[in-house]
Amino acid sequence: MPFHAFGLDANILKAVQEAGYTEPTPIQSAAIPLILAGHDLIGIAQTGTGKTAAFVLPILAKLAAQGSNGGPRNIRTLIVAPTRELVAQIEENVRAYARHLPLRAATVYGGVSERPQIEALRSGVDLLVATPGRLLDLMGRRLCNFS
Repeated sequence: MPFHAFGLDANILKAVQEAGYTEPTPIQSAAIPLILAGHDLIGIAQTGTGKTAAFVLPILAKLAAQGSNGGPRNIRTLIVAPTRELVAQIEENVRAYARHLPLRAATVYGGVSERPQIEALRSGVDLLVATPGRLLDLMGRRLCNFS
C-alpha cells in the first residue's frame, strides 16, 4: 500500500516524498491506519524501520485536519521520550514531515538552558516533544498549557 492510500494530507505526502520515502515499511503499513482510526497502539520494530514516521505521520494528519482556531496555540500533541537524544531525533523528523504544514513544534529536555524552551512554549506550539524530567519541572511551574 503506497503512502497516498492512507489518505494523508497532500502537504504531508509532499514532505514524505521529499524525505525520500517511496513505500511504507511494515511497521508504517500496520500502524498508520490504526492510529488514523483512533486506536491505541504499541509497536516494536528494529532500529531504522521507520517507527517515528509510523506514529508521527498520523499525528500530523490529525493536526492538519483539525486546522487552527486562529487564537493562541495550545499544546495539542505531547510526545514523551526518555532521552534528549531521542527527543531531538523525533523533533527532527516532525519538522521534516510537517515542513509544509502551518504547525509549530518545540522540544523540552534537560541539560540545556530552559529559557528558549520556555519562550517557545509561551509563543505557542501545536506539538511538544519532551523528556519527563524537564516536562514535569515546567508543568510544576505552570509553564505548560495543556488546556
